Amino acid sequence: MAEYKKSDINIEVVTDENKVPEEITWSAKDGNIYKEEAKALMLSVWDSKQQETLRIDLWTKDMPIDEMKKFFHQTLVSMSNTYYRATQDQKMTDTMRDFCDYFAEKLDITKQ
Repeated sequence: MAEYKKSDINIEVVTDENKVPEEITWSAKDGNIYKEEAKALMLSVWDSKQQETLRIDLWTKDMPIDEMKKFFHQTLVSMSNTYYRATQDQKMTDTMRDFCDYFAEKLDITKQ
């Protein structure tokens, strides 16, 4: 019988009276991460039954706009890389990467 390992990733969000995030922390025991601060997060979950993506997008009220731009750019780059690993579709991956370059250029941010 195969052994399975269970891993937990925990996200804690502290909000103000209007339910706007003031603090986001996350923990992942397997990664030795405990209550690490985050200014923003995007979580996507695929619902196979409904054939749709469920999403949680949060950012703290003190997240600087320049950091949000970098966060979006790096997320798009990461999605392009993940898309390639999942599909091996080089043509669409190249198209996505071209868009990431365009996005960074238009926002005047450097790729990282």
